[in-house]
Amino acid sequence: MIRRLLTGTAAAALVFTAVPGAVAQPATATASATATATAAVAPSDALKLLFAQSDEANLKRNPLSALYRGDMRYADRLGDFISDEYFAAERAAAEADLAALARIDRATLSPDEQVSYDSFKWQRTIDLRGLQPDLLALTAVRPVDHMNGFHTFFAQISSGTSVAPYKTVTDYENGLKRVADFVKFSDASIVRMRAGMASGVVQPKLVMENVLQQLDMMLAEGVEGSAFYRPVANFPADISATDQARLKTAYANSIRTQIVPALTRLRDFIRTDYLPKTRDSVGLREMKGGPELYRYLVEQQTTTTMTPEEIHNIGLKQVEQFHAEMEKVKAQVGFKGTLKEFFDHIRTDPKFKPESREWLQQEYVRIGKRVDAQVGKLFSTLPKSPLDIRPVPALTEKGAARGSYNPGTPDGTRPGVFYFNAYDLPSRTTPSMVTLYLHEGAPGHHFQISIAQENANLPNFQRFGGNNAYVEGWGLYSETLGKELGVLEDPYQYFGFLDSQLFRAIRLVVDTGIHTKGWGRDQSIQYILDNSSRGRANATAETERYIANPGQALGYMIGNLKITELRRRAEKALGPKFDPREFHAQVLMTGALPLSVLEAKIDRWIAAKKG
Repeated sequence: MIRRLLTGTAAAALVFTAVPGAVAQPATATASATATATAAVAPSDALKLLFAQSDEANLKRNPLSALYRGDMRYADRLGDFISDEYFAAERAAAEADLAALARIDRATLSPDEQVSYDSFKWQRTIDLRGLQPDLLALTAVRPVDHMNGFHTFFAQISSGTSVAPYKTVTDYENGLKRVADFVKFSDASIVRMRAGMASGVVQPKLVMENVLQQLDMMLAEGVEGSAFYRPVANFPADISATDQARLKTAYANSIRTQIVPALTRLRDFIRTDYLPKTRDSVGLREMKGGPELYRYLVEQQTTTTMTPEEIHNIGLKQVEQFHAEMEKVKAQVGFKGTLKEFFDHIRTDPKFKPESREWLQQEYVRIGKRVDAQVGKLFSTLPKSPLDIRPVPALTEKGAARGSYNPGTPDGTRPGVFYFNAYDLPSRTTPSMVTLYLHEGAPGHHFQISIAQENANLPNFQRFGGNNAYVEGWGLYSETLGKELGVLEDPYQYFGFLDSQLFRAIRLVVDTGIHTKGWGRDQSIQYILDNSSRGRANATAETERYIANPGQALGYMIGNLKITELRRRAEKALGPKFDPREFHAQVLMTGALPLSVLEAKIDRWIAAKKG
């Protein structure tokens, strides 16, 4: 799972969307400016110009995208993400981009340029669909949840340990300036939620109860205990004592007079006004307009036209297949009970419990060294960016996934970070640790994201963008490389690999069950407990994640199945000519592609290799 606030139009459509009927008409100046990108220019040059102009315009509209890249030009702001004007500008930009793209003769482009053309077309088309008033009406009025809340995100980036640097006086001044945008967004969220109360489009009650817990925790920290204060509690040595004193006072004052009042207003509104109007149901099926929104989210998150019913059935079949393989491991280790009893054994036996947070971190470092020693066998290009291993911040660990990844910068000045979750250690188990590292670290998210970012030959939307099915599909596919890398020799760690794969199959069943079949929270948790070795805390957090973030969990297995299918196709077609390093380069070196574009690319590569 990627730890980042989605920025740009993909996020606009998914998280921060407008009130029905309130979106302004597209700004013609923006459209006409982009339209000039392809006028009287050779197709190849026109494509590059379009990508460059679109990307730069996007960074201006979405300054957080620049901050994630390490581009500090707009670091004094967070951006808008919530106003009618913002959505109008996003929609106008998508329309203009697609119009300009249509004027470029695709047939005259090189194969790599055609990959870029097709990826850009898919992305901007799905962006534009999500920015239409019918879908905007379903999401703008739900701007806050415990997975995507801007309150926790802003705390994270302001903590001094995330994407926003705190190395110079200017960095600290930028941190202060960003507070104004946060306050605006927080107050605008209240306005949007009030509109949702009027239109009948509201969040599930359990989601907002989780948000209230987060807000209460943040407010209980006070000033000097706040995440926002941490940068001034640990200044770099080269910032003068005078500046340190001034900035400490300024940060304390900003927290006291801006951040705390904004969080208090949000908390009080949710607790007093909004929570009584939330719905007891948890699925989109029961929300006004929810079925239509879920169909869109399925397409967006999987990059396919598969129906929720098809995905549900794939999940059921996958669960059966992984259970059969687990039976073999159970027999191998000599366990005499049923598979469900074996799950309980893994969940409860003390030998499968982590000793401490510190032990977890040290063990993940050890696993990383083992992987590093072997990974060159399967990859010809390795990322230059370093990889750090850290625990999930306490503020968000309760509802967070077992692990996540935060991208570094292309120049390596900010490392990629693998976050492991140490919440409720007695409910955690160790057999899946190797697999989790393969997914979030190397060769999973850290390789895929870093290699793309470090490839300056790619258009920026391919270097820094992506889609869920490819990104999480690659992470899940990376787990399957454990045996080839020689790090899954222990039968319990192999069982952990199977359990991880099984869990992504379970996600297909549970996510679609919640949002199309009326499954409730408790039913979903019980299905996870009955069919995997996951503990109750993890099963609960995962279920509440699917409730808050519909469709996102589908991309993992759908993407993995496609990448695995393409590898098997290549192995069969190429025989002794197949080299996994070449295959992985073909998958990774053009960034995160929609699955149909990736499939066409691999098919061309196979044909070329066969000669």
